[in-house]
Amino acid sequence: MEHTKAATGGQIGINSLKLLLALDALLREGSVTGAAASLGMQISSVSRMLGELRRLYGDPIFIRTGRGLKATPFAESLRLRVRSLAEETDALLKGEAWHPNVFDPAPVLIRPAAPGQWQQRSRVSPPPLAVTRGDSLEAEPTAAGIARRMARIGSNSDPHRRLAKYIALTSSGPGRSRPLETEEAQDAMAIILRGEADPVQVGGLLMTLHYRGTTALELAGFACAIRNAATIHLKSEDRPGLDWPVYVSPRWRSPPWFIHAARLVAAAGHRVIMHGHFGNGSDSGKLETAAGQAGILVCTNSTEITAALRGRNIAFVPLGAFAPQVHAMLNLYPLLETRTPINQVVPLINPFTARASLLGAAGGYSKDLYRQVIEALQMDRVTLVSSTRSFAQVVPTRATTILRILRGCEDKITVPAQPKLSGGGGLSGFTQQEYWQAVWSGAARDKEAEATVILTAAAALLSVSTDPSPGFAQALQQAVDLWAERRR
Repeated sequence: MEHTKAATGGQIGINSLKLLLALDALLREGSVTGAAASLGMQISSVSRMLGELRRLYGDPIFIRTGRGLKATPFAESLRLRVRSLAEETDALLKGEAWHPNVFDPAPVLIRPAAPGQWQQRSRVSPPPLAVTRGDSLEAEPTAAGIARRMARIGSNSDPHRRLAKYIALTSSGPGRSRPLETEEAQDAMAIILRGEADPVQVGGLLMTLHYRGTTALELAGFACAIRNAATIHLKSEDRPGLDWPVYVSPRWRSPPWFIHAARLVAAAGHRVIMHGHFGNGSDSGKLETAAGQAGILVCTNSTEITAALRGRNIAFVPLGAFAPQVHAMLNLYPLLETRTPINQVVPLINPFTARASLLGAAGGYSKDLYRQVIEALQMDRVTLVSSTRSFAQVVPTRATTILRILRGCEDKITVPAQPKLSGGGGLSGFTQQEYWQAVWSGAARDKEAEATVILTAAAALLSVSTDPSPGFAQALQQAVDLWAERRR
């Protein structure tokens, strides 16, 4: 996105100054209401100024989330510059533009006291008060001070110091912190992946970013670092056609119908790699068990993956097999009782450089964030499925949005919700695992489960296609045919 209007400049007037001060307040407060209170203005006025800023820069500036306004990567890049300008403006308005180091009060005129009066000033006037502006103090966390301290920590500094720098940059407080650039985020994650970080630093960085909200550029940097550190690499001729990440919360207790959908795509002749994780509890091997029972080989090295792709067009690779340090970070959940940026980044890593990716995005904000990461990583064939979970599975009873991104062009498809479909009348004496297998074999009929498999397979088939013209209806019909022929 180009921001030429702001870059080329124009006549700087009072309105421009007001806009910059409004942008500073919005970045500090994270809401129009808070910014209006900070500036002593009406909410409607600040809202209007936000609209002007958007038109001026050609950028949304903020995206609305459940936590308030979330600054775009472009707006974040302006944060410290705008804060410095706001501080200097404040100094100018207070008559401090020349940065005095000494306060010199007006001279005192000493008059003799009237006869019979005590009131007489001392002959010794108060001395000038020696002062130093806050932005000249090393310990004062101003924008200029932060920049000076951070500049001393270069790319060749000790890993602990570099990681400390990145934590400080992201956690100095409203108006003083900034997001990491892609290269900084990549370096920070690379330090952690090499085991060079102190455990306090790992927790500090992850939780600071989680609380503030991870940006697209930070996630892109993390993804690059994880790809580079992957312990399994495939030859170019064995490159898969579809990357299918399945990182599932252990609290999710439904059958993994998406595995049956992946089987259909492999049966159509496309090479599919599924990689994922299911917590660290007693059932942490659920996905591996399901893959094995579906005839999908669970692979832990390049030789096994190559054999599986050549022989069956499909393989399942546990996260710990190619990114053990990332696996360890995901398993910090019991210590933190919350998700971290690692949960957001693992679906995006495409560790085996597949030609296309099928992702699940929970919520509108996640979808917008993933779109920005996809652009930053220059991923040219991605399909995003709106979901309540962080993996791609289309549920027929809920309207689903499928966003197909092909070489920078976007195609949005809405799959309408279907009426309540008949199931198999409960598990009918089966365990959940047995019922999941029975639906595939035909021993149990469940229209809702079958529709889930078919619709999910259609989304995957759309993802692997290189033709920009075919619609979802064509992929859906192919999935229906594959389902009908599955046992053969």
